Amino acid sequence: MEKLFKLKENGTTVRTEVIAGLTTFMTMAYIIALNPNLLTNFGAEGQELWNGVFMATCVASAIGMFVMAFLANKPFAMAPGMGLNSFFAIVVANIAMITGASYVQSFQAALCIILIEGIIFLLLSIFNVREKIVEAIPLGVRLGIAPAIGLMLMNIGFGSNAGVYSETGGPFYVMSNFFGALTPSVAKSQMGSGYSTMVLYVVTMFIGLFVIVILDHKKVKGSVLIGMLAASVVYWIGDLAFLGQNPFASLATASFLPPVGDMVSTTLFKLNFATFAQIGWFTVITLIITFCIIDMFDTIGTLVGTASRAGMLDKEGKMPQMKEALLADAVGTVAGSLTGTSTVTTFVESASGVEAGGRTGLTALTTGILFLACTFLSPIAAIIPAAATSSALIYVGVLMLAGLKNVNFNDMSQVVPVSVMLIAMPISGSIGHGIGLGLIIYTVMKVFTGKAKEVSVLTYVISALFLVKFFLVA
Repeated sequence: MEKLFKLKENGTTVRTEVIAGLTTFMTMAYIIALNPNLLTNFGAEGQELWNGVFMATCVASAIGMFVMAFLANKPFAMAPGMGLNSFFAIVVANIAMITGASYVQSFQAALCIILIEGIIFLLLSIFNVREKIVEAIPLGVRLGIAPAIGLMLMNIGFGSNAGVYSETGGPFYVMSNFFGALTPSVAKSQMGSGYSTMVLYVVTMFIGLFVIVILDHKKVKGSVLIGMLAASVVYWIGDLAFLGQNPFASLATASFLPPVGDMVSTTLFKLNFATFAQIGWFTVITLIITFCIIDMFDTIGTLVGTASRAGMLDKEGKMPQMKEALLADAVGTVAGSLTGTSTVTTFVESASGVEAGGRTGLTALTTGILFLACTFLSPIAAIIPAAATSSALIYVGVLMLAGLKNVNFNDMSQVVPVSVMLIAMPISGSIGHGIGLGLIIYTVMKVFTGKAKEVSVLTYVISALFLVKFFLVA
């Protein structure tokens, strides 16, 4: 392990790395079930396709993380990106409408787009183009990425991680429907029977958060993981004692055998180039560019932001082995297209593992192994309550806000782009879009303050591409 991952050099141990990998896994395990739900209309397109995407999610994510572990030796986890998977589902529906093909055939045609995107990223990474793009992001914008991601994590934890449903509708969320209602009577009228579930969610979330904070203050290793486990236990007890529900009921009828056969019949190497050819070249190019821009800057933002929090950046704000980390992202995307899922990207939840002490590829390796294990144990991963995940995301988000201290608040060319990013990322739910807005504002401010020469040519190009993306391709 020492020779493979250089643990001593990075000031870590096997135990710390394994705990960090487990922590990352617990905060992002939701994607294992959510991704196939989103890509198959929550199972409406058939159980076989759902099982195929489920297997692809686990396998492609693991492949990407293994490359991250052994090639880049970084603690970052990977999985099909949120936002990109929803966009992929929309693309599939549009292909079906344009060509008249079935959903499964259209799904297989859309995988061709993901394959092309992955190959483009492989070439860009090999020839250092993606690394040059990272370097083209101005230092001021780069400093704002980590705090903006922190607010995005807090927004997920507080605002959009609790999707409670009831007879009155849903989903209902912590900030908008529980705290946003101002009074319990209004909240109850909004949520109906879901109010009790929401109360349990909020109580659990704060208990988990306080446990993490207290343990971290006492320098207890694995505080994030312990806090999540404590929150899970509280939620399970509350589910049994107050809501009269058995949180483990699903385990009794769950299948623990990987649905390999369904993946083989629906998604594995099932690239439908015949239907893909019917889409039209302009639409195909537009879709590929859109996927590339969103994925590229989501990945760059996550890598730079999380590495900044972990102290992995040099004085110039660059991360060693950036090329290898970007290659892992590209390999994961190619693997996803061949196994049957949307774009695989670096997950922002990696920050939880970094906060737990993860500093090397052993963290990513641990998370990858757990993803593969989930092909057998997915029912167990499914019983981790979202409230426990929220506790960790909120805590890590607060810590990432500390990066604001590095921003020069006397320089408006830093303050304004960073301020916009702080709002744009949590609201849009996209790291890439937040960075894009930050770059556009930075470039415009430099040009109209007589400092156009301080902006690199590549920054101008990237800003122009984002303008095209926002106004012509959106």
